Amino acid sequence: MRIRIVDAFTDRPFSGNPAGVLLLDSFPEDAWLQKVAAEVNLSETAFAHPLPAGGEADWALRWFTPTTEVDMCGHATLATAHVLHTTGAATGTVRFAARCGVLGATVEADGTITMDFPTSPLTPVPAPEGLEKALGAEIVAVHDTGVHIGDLVVELRDEAAVRSLAPDLTALKGMSSRGTLVTAAAEHPDGGYDFVSRGFFPAVGIDEDPVTGSAHTALAPYWSARFGRDDLTGRQGGARTGLVRTRLRGDRTLLGGRAVTVIEGDLHA
Repeated sequence: MRIRIVDAFTDRPFSGNPAGVLLLDSFPEDAWLQKVAAEVNLSETAFAHPLPAGGEADWALRWFTPTTEVDMCGHATLATAHVLHTTGAATGTVRFAARCGVLGATVEADGTITMDFPTSPLTPVPAPEGLEKALGAEIVAVHDTGVHIGDLVVELRDEAAVRSLAPDLTALKGMSSRGTLVTAAAEHPDGGYDFVSRGFFPAVGIDEDPVTGSAHTALAPYWSARFGRDDLTGRQGGARTGLVRTRLRGDRTLLGGRAVTVIEGDLHA
């Protein structure tokens, strides 16, 4: 079967966030899917197969990290939509049936793919004991993101603090069920993005994820409330970065970005 590596939330190879994508006829056993994801060894590998016509979704979609299955993933969904459109397997808006509900992906005229995801709820919470020490940075505020994401959103004082982080990943591992998102307002509002973030997910086998689409279902409402605007652009990453366009629509968040296929080959397994 064909397997592809796609860089998501970027228009250039070797940037953004890479994801594995496999289009199947049906889902094999979970153990096989997990072994393939471990072999690919990227933050996420997406597996999709077509569904019968006339239903609420067109494709079934699942995502696996090297160690576990997750409820929601943005960059691997973007990568899957890119593969479906570039190979001619789908046209127009594609609807995916996933663990977090039905997700839509539409290719715009400029090549941008816009995805329709559920907005993640934000609940202010006290900083867990040891979080500030684990991050090595002063914390401004902490919010929980609900069950589908399972992250903590942690605001730091400025963009420089986010960029310079070198956290204790072992200590972060038990702070939330999935990961820790650190964020701050952009230092220069005219620099092409409104806020920055980095995502650390040692609990699911990912030290740092370059560009996490699902995280922006929480970052979008967080910063939209702060800036008073529904349309924003986030820049995520440390050494490797990408841009996510967000548009808040109440209980849904639109995530926009581009993607590039960088590797395509045969899986012999």
